[in-house]
Amino acid sequence: MSAPPVFDAGFAGQFAELLRWRRDVRRFRRDPVPAGLVEALLAQMQLSPSVGHSQPWRWLAVEAPEQRRAVQDSFRRCHADALASYAGERAALYARLKLEGLREAPVQFAVFCDQATERGHGLGRRTMPEMLDYSVVAAITQFWLAARVHGLGVGWVSILDPGAVAAALGTPPDWKLIAYLCIGWPEEDNDVPELVRAGWERN
Repeated sequence: MSAPPVFDAGFAGQFAELLRWRRDVRRFRRDPVPAGLVEALLAQMQLSPSVGHSQPWRWLAVEAPEQRRAVQDSFRRCHADALASYAGERAALYARLKLEGLREAPVQFAVFCDQATERGHGLGRRTMPEMLDYSVVAAITQFWLAARVHGLGVGWVSILDPGAVAAALGTPPDWKLIAYLCIGWPEEDNDVPELVRAGWERN
């Protein structure tokens, strides 16, 4: 067994900066992302912890134009419903927000939790089955930080109908949609969340 690495103060400071600059990105350049980089990030994601070592994450690359159009259609419907739930100045502000990068992001993943997985033999989730979902969220976070190290931006789109996304991608019924991720090179970098800059919410 090899000795664990020692992380010095310089690394600790850089890691703190990484956390501060990890932002939800909605504005992407259309430049392609090297396939080898995406593969390397997915390999690093596999190092993420999971309940019972179940590794329930299922990452599906969404590349087909008809599949991307179906996701965009779902967003438009859900976005309109959400807008209708607000009134007055809050509705006007919501209408101005850019909440996705579905048309621009060169790389897109739908990330599911396989809730029927037999890996892990049920360890740690008998009384808290939601630990499977949380394991997928942890993997997404690990991917996100690794992407930021390389200058990539990630945007998590949640204004979607999970059933519509699953139907468009033809996933098994036991797969639960956890996240739809847009990935690419950001148009700009900022350490302040966009929703704070837009006045939607304060830090």
